[in-house]
Amino acid sequence: MTTVLLIVHLFVTLSLIGVVLIQRSEGGGLGIGSSQGMGAFMGGRGTANLLTRATAVLAAAFMVLSLSLALLNRGTMGAGRSILDASPATSSAPATPEPAAPAKPAGPSVPTN
Repeated sequence: MTTVLLIVHLFVTLSLIGVVLIQRSEGGGLGIGSSQGMGAFMGGRGTANLLTRATAVLAAAFMVLSLSLALLNRGTMGAGRSILDASPATSSAPATPEPAAPAKPAGPSVPTN
């Protein structure tokens, strides 16, 4: 159920981003220039109303899906699910230690003057 809601939430989010980016900041609609760009399909006012309503519907769907996902997943973080409570991962250190470098012979050092 959560996976389905998450996928629907993703589609709503992408649609909301697209609808907001299509709008012009002046409210002229579709951002294609002037309202003559749409021809006989819709006027500037009709396009602005359509995009405004689509934004409102998508924003409401986004909020409802966000709240429902939060409510569905609120009980999944039970005790012991914290990353701080997890045991540390074992290191991949070699099983045998590396051989030590040959030691210098012990004895008095003689200065070479």
